[in-house]
Amino acid sequence: MMQITSSKRRIRVLVVDENNLFREIIARGLATEPQLEVVGKAISTGEAREIMANVHPDIIISSIRFLTIYQFNIPVVFVGNEQNLPDFSTNLVLGIIQKPDLQSAKAVEQFIVELIKTALTVKVDVQSVENLSVRRHHEVKLIAIGASTGGTEALFQVLKGLPPTLPGIVIVQHIPPVFSKMFADRLNQQTEIKAKEAQTGDIIEYGHAYIAPGDQHMRIAKTGDYYRIECFQGERVNGHCPSVDVLFQSVAKVAGHDALGVILTGMGRDGANGLLTMRQRGSRTIGQDENSSIVYGMPKVAYEIGAVEIQLPLDKISEKIISLIH
Repeated sequence: MMQITSSKRRIRVLVVDENNLFREIIARGLATEPQLEVVGKAISTGEAREIMANVHPDIIISSIRFLTIYQFNIPVVFVGNEQNLPDFSTNLVLGIIQKPDLQSAKAVEQFIVELIKTALTVKVDVQSVENLSVRRHHEVKLIAIGASTGGTEALFQVLKGLPPTLPGIVIVQHIPPVFSKMFADRLNQQTEIKAKEAQTGDIIEYGHAYIAPGDQHMRIAKTGDYYRIECFQGERVNGHCPSVDVLFQSVAKVAGHDALGVILTGMGRDGANGLLTMRQRGSRTIGQDENSSIVYGMPKVAYEIGAVEIQLPLDKISEKIISLIH
């Protein structure tokens, strides 16, 4: 257990439970402790993710097993029994507390006391929260987009809604050789963005989009204040060359909080881990929703592992990109 520590602010708690009554009992019980602040109450995994996209809890109290707890490196207290404990790194699990008999006032009181005692072991890092707030408002200098099945039309819809004043866009679309150049030419002719098939050495410019060649991986490097493109032959990653993960991982490494990542319709999971790394490095991230996806594969996996900060239908993504940048 971590040692109890004093801080300049209260410990922020997110409560996740499917039972409305029990969720309220936990929240009201925690509210009796001055050092704790309940910043959110969620009934489901999806709702919990949405709350975490807007507030950064120091601890989660949950009866639901969901990966986002681990992916965001947030300590958790599980309410239930040992059989409910996910196979996560044990240093994130502060404790497992049995649910009380709600018919027994004494049992409920003891349960709340144990929850409060455990929650107070969390060490609050004021500086890290302040830094998170700064990153939220950092200038976006690079946009990275990944797509697969149904992606050519989805990408066209997104780029058609973007002005030529935005930062450069790098795109991996799973597409055969030759067709990648044809697709880039179409985007160049039918949108305000100047699009081309990417080549090694290209300097990423504002108002330009760079499409990965259909048989090469694409990654980003940085020279001085400029981002540049490297295209190269390589083994398939997640079954693909080019791979969205290869692009996203490189963007996370060299751009971090200066980047915006978008994952669109596609089969499989390519790009999900890379987008998660981007988000962990401070990038803003967007995922296409299920109803507007031709295949809700890649964006679904990204959403489930906590890589997607904002999930939207296709026709809202261009508008959100503009708003996040401006």
